[in-house]
Amino acid sequence: MPDTIEQLLELQHATLISLSRLLEQEKGAIVNRQSVEINRIAKDKLSLLNKIQQQDHLIASHAQRQLLTDNTECMQKVTEIKTIVARCKAANAVNGEALQRAQLSFHKLNNLFQQSRGKSQMTYNSEGVAQNIRTLGTNIKA
Repeated sequence: MPDTIEQLLELQHATLISLSRLLEQEKGAIVNRQSVEINRIAKDKLSLLNKIQQQDHLIASHAQRQLLTDNTECMQKVTEIKTIVARCKAANAVNGEALQRAQLSFHKLNNLFQQSRGKSQMTYNSEGVAQNIRTLGTNIKA
């Protein structure tokens, strides 16, 4: 476990870079509609977010936390970390919107399939009333 605040900041930076790369992978998986990969990435992303939260807590409660505002190198690292966090938030929002659009497209397509399936199963009874019959032609015994 890192001892100094600088080491914690470096670890936080590396973890955020990993998250940034994972978000790029997620974007590719969404574009290519790789559902298994999207699920795997979601689990990995959650794990990284938990790790980032733990690291953030360690930094906030560290005995040397005053260096975050007093030391120029630490201040630069914090600024860099905040920039990466902002990029990750933006990328995650874009990926979320893309997933929502993909889900909406899937539901529309599914509804079209269900409607077309319903039309092909429609028939008329002896009184001329339309009926959906799922067993049309399947109960014939020859």
